[in-house]
Amino acid sequence: MAMTDVLRPGHISLRVLDLEEGVNHYKNVLGLIETGRDSQGRVYFKTWDERDHNSVVIREADSAGMDFFGFKVASKGALEKLDGRLKEYGIVTERIPAGEMLETGERVRFLLPSGHYIELYAEKTDVGNGMAYVNPDPWTKDAERGIAPIRMDHCLLYGPDIEKVQDIFVNVLGFYLVEHVVMEDGKTDLGIWLSCSIKAHDIAFVRHPEPGKLHHVSFLLDSWERVLRAADLMSMNKVSIDIGPTRHGITRGTTIYAFDPSGNRFETFCGGYQCYPDWQPIKWTWDEVGAGIFYHDRALNERFLSVVS
Repeated sequence: MAMTDVLRPGHISLRVLDLEEGVNHYKNVLGLIETGRDSQGRVYFKTWDERDHNSVVIREADSAGMDFFGFKVASKGALEKLDGRLKEYGIVTERIPAGEMLETGERVRFLLPSGHYIELYAEKTDVGNGMAYVNPDPWTKDAERGIAPIRMDHCLLYGPDIEKVQDIFVNVLGFYLVEHVVMEDGKTDLGIWLSCSIKAHDIAFVRHPEPGKLHHVSFLLDSWERVLRAADLMSMNKVSIDIGPTRHGITRGTTIYAFDPSGNRFETFCGGYQCYPDWQPIKWTWDEVGAGIFYHDRALNERFLSVVS
């Protein structure tokens, strides 16, 4: 049973500048599986070990960035309950009909104070992971094509009013604060890491004056060796690497950051700890924020802080 009505991150919709260039990156370099294309020109992908039809959707546009980020909820009843709670809080919601996204049920969409669109949905077609549901093998040939992440894991978003965002996620959607970074005044949060599960984060936000910005979408690998392999594949394919391989102090994950051909940053990572809602949140102070972000270097990369899409 889920800890909350929200189960997990379910999908992200990204804008790319050249569709086929984007398809090549997400399919052949990152190693996602293409699962469909729709009449709107969107291309759908999943990781090899995900069972739902899609987790990454791309479309061609004049600017890179994120259209929306979606969470799967426990049931249609949970979707109705959460829609009601959002409205009671004063948030305007929009109902997106089933089928507007391929193999995806009705969605509830709303705009955060940070300028990001978030969606909730309860139904998505189970297309499996290529292995039987009875006596399965441990992996398939798709697990060796490209970087081949296990799942689309989380995203980090940049925008204003993150204290209001935290209030919505905690008091309306049932998330909890896992870690946070405070600014020089020792009180105001620069960044917040939020979870609806036992993961160190399912979504995170950093305070930024411009609303609606994507810092990165993250993909889970199953070992440090796979992170190093991802770095090799990025170099072989001339992918622009931002930083890594390295370790975070925040969440303790091992990581590498890079950019898709349109300038959308993505992360491939493994590790991190498990946590629970009764745990006291971890605080990082301003004087140690370098170690919090990049534990080995203990210093911030200016591009990592400032480049968003």
